[in-house]
Amino acid sequence: MREKLNKISPNKSVLALLLAALLFGVISSSAQARVFLYQMPDGSRLISDHPLINTKAKLVRRGKSLDNIGHYAARRTLRAKRRMRLWSYYIYRESQKHGIDDSLVKAVIYTESYFNPNATSHKGASGLMQLMPATAEKYGVSDLYNPHQNITAGIKHLRYLMTLFPDNLKHVIAAYNAGENAVNKYNGIPPYRETQGYVKKVMKHLKRFQLASR
Repeated sequence: MREKLNKISPNKSVLALLLAALLFGVISSSAQARVFLYQMPDGSRLISDHPLINTKAKLVRRGKSLDNIGHYAARRTLRAKRRMRLWSYYIYRESQKHGIDDSLVKAVIYTESYFNPNATSHKGASGLMQLMPATAEKYGVSDLYNPHQNITAGIKHLRYLMTLFPDNLKHVIAAYNAGENAVNKYNGIPPYRETQGYVKKVMKHLKRFQLASR
């Protein structure tokens, strides 16, 4: 046994110790940070009790307790409510003009950007209603980050989708997220996890905004 130990070079021993220390540090860090807050690709946030691996989710914050993480996540919701007040009247006016429930528009904006006019997704969608460049061009938008232009174009696009999928709001919402071609291809909500989750979120927020407006 001594002969075998003596054959290990000093450099290898130091390297082994460094690797062990690094591994211990990673394990200790993970053990201490037991709650993780992630931002998902669709803009929503997820609280997890373990690190997410092989995902496009972005780690926003980690902590030892749910209290701190929950408070941090809640701040985003409070900011969204404050921003919503800035655009509520314009959303209502444009929605009335195009025959759309303004609660639906608010639900889409809340789900898409949390009412952040400067939001940009990794896919290139921009602004309050997260318009793709091609969609923005279709409705004459010159500045994707201009709240008025973005909201008006998003409402017009929703109105257009309603003509394609009359009397089926879930298909309209799915088309807003995944595109009309995807909804036509699958004759309904596409089997994409992101889109299926998106439809559920918009419908949930729609009910919430409708109740608040009564």
